[in-house]
Amino acid sequence: MDALSTPQFTLLVVYCGIVAVLSLFGFHRWHNLRLYLRHRHDRIEPLSHFDRLPGVTVQLPIYNEYHVVERLISAVGRLDYPRDRLQIQVLDDSTDETQTRAEAAVTRLQETGIDIEYVHRNHRTGFKAGALDHGLQSAKHEYIFILDADFVPPADVLHRSMHHFTDPGIGMVQMRWGHINRHHSLLTRIQSIFLDGHLVIEHTARSRSGRFFNFNGTAGIWRRRAIDEAGGWEHDTLTEDLDLSFRSQLAGWRFRYLPEVEVPAELPVEMNAFKSQQHRWTKGAVQTAKKILPRVWRAPVPMKVKIEATFHLTANSSHLLILTMAILMFPVLSIRELIPWQQRFLIIDLPLFSMATMAVSGFYLASQQALYKDWKTSIKYLPLLMGVGISLCVNNARAVFEGLIGYQTGFHRTPKYGATGETRALGAKYAGAKTIIAAIELMMAVYFVFVIAKAWSIGMYAGIPFLMLFHAGFLYTGVLSGLQPFFSSRWLPATRPVAA
Repeated sequence: MDALSTPQFTLLVVYCGIVAVLSLFGFHRWHNLRLYLRHRHDRIEPLSHFDRLPGVTVQLPIYNEYHVVERLISAVGRLDYPRDRLQIQVLDDSTDETQTRAEAAVTRLQETGIDIEYVHRNHRTGFKAGALDHGLQSAKHEYIFILDADFVPPADVLHRSMHHFTDPGIGMVQMRWGHINRHHSLLTRIQSIFLDGHLVIEHTARSRSGRFFNFNGTAGIWRRRAIDEAGGWEHDTLTEDLDLSFRSQLAGWRFRYLPEVEVPAELPVEMNAFKSQQHRWTKGAVQTAKKILPRVWRAPVPMKVKIEATFHLTANSSHLLILTMAILMFPVLSIRELIPWQQRFLIIDLPLFSMATMAVSGFYLASQQALYKDWKTSIKYLPLLMGVGISLCVNNARAVFEGLIGYQTGFHRTPKYGATGETRALGAKYAGAKTIIAAIELMMAVYFVFVIAKAWSIGMYAGIPFLMLFHAGFLYTGVLSGLQPFFSSRWLPATRPVAA
C-alpha cells in the first residue's frame, strides 16, 4: 500500500468515523427489531372495563384543510359513543374557504343533536400546540381524543380504546395509523412502508419493553391530567407531540400502544409536501432532543430508558452524516485505490452494508408481514425505499442544522387532497412549494454518475449496487420535486388499488 498523505489519511478517518456512527444506528435498528419480535405476541388488555364510559372531548385542529375538513367532521360525527359523554371541538385556524366548509359541517351535526362547536382563532399563536391548548380551556371532559384533518376514524375506535384508561397510571393511548391511499402511487407506497416500520416495529418494541415512546400528534387519547402535570402544551419545538410525550412520561405517566386499532389517514401525494413534513418532523426532533435529553439523563429512570431515548431523539443526526458521507464518496474512492481490496471491504464496506442495507430490509419487511397478506409484494420497493431514505439527507440535513443552531421557522402544514387508492388527488390549491433543494438533489444524482464510474474504474464492483441506491434516490426525489409543482393544476395519476 502506498503511503497516504496527512490530508488523505484524515479524510479516510473522517469517512470511517461516519460509517461507524451510521453502523451504530443500524445496530440500534436491529435491536428494536429484536425487541419487537420478542414482545409482539404479548397480550395487552385493559385492566378492567368501565361500567359507565367516561366523557371524551374530541379535538380537531385544522388549518386550511379545504379538501378534507368535511370528511373529517362527518367521520367524527359517526363515532359510536354515548352522545351525552361526547364533545367535539373543531379548532380552526384557517385563513381560507375552509372556514365556511367547516362551519357548515358543524351546523349540520349540531342539528342532529351532537355536542360540537366551531372554534376559530384570528391568529396562529403556538400553531397546532396553541390551538390544542386553547381548546382545553373549554373542554368538558377528562379524556382528550386528538385527530388531524387527514384522518378518518372508524366508528368503534373509542369503544376499542377507552377501557385501557381503567388503569389509573395510563396517561395516553396511541392507535396505529392506517393509509387510505397506500396504493395511490409509488411515492405513497414508499411512505406507507416508512411509516409502518415506525408504527409497528419501533412503537411496539418501545412500549412493550418498558421504554419511552411518543404520541404521534394524532389518533391518540390523552388523560387531561397527564397533559397538565407535564406542564401542558408548549410550542417551542415543531414537534409539540414528541415534546409533551417525554415530559409526561418523565412525570411518571405510562403510555400504551394499540397496533391492532387502526385509524386510516391520507399520505402526502406530492414529493415536496412529503419533504416539508419530513423537514418539520426532523427539525422538531432535534429541538426536542436539545430540550429534553438533559432532563432524561437527570431523571430517576432505568438506564435502558435513557439509552433508548437518546437513540430515539438523536436518530435524525444520521441525515447530516449521510450527506457528508455522500459528498466524500469520490475523494475517498480515489484514496481507496491505494488500499488492498480485503482491507477496503472489511474495514469500510462490510459494516455499512450489513447494518444499513440488511437492517433496513429486515426492519421494514417485518412491519409489512405483520400488517398485510400481500407483504411479499413490498420486497420490490425496498431498493427505491432505501434510495429515497438516502436522498432525504439533503432536505433533512438542513432541518438538523436549523434545529441545532436554533433557527426558528413556522409550522408548515402538510397539504391533503382527499386522495384514496381509488380516486385521483387534485394538487392545485395546496401544492407543495418549490425549493432549491430539488436542484441540489439533481446535482447529487449527476455527481454519483461520476462516483459510480470511478468505482468501476478501480474495480470496486461489489460497491456499485450500493452507490446506485444513492444515484437512484437523488434522481427520483429531485425529478419529482422539480416536476410535480408544474403539474399541480392537473389531476395526479392514481394506480389501480390492490387488495391488502
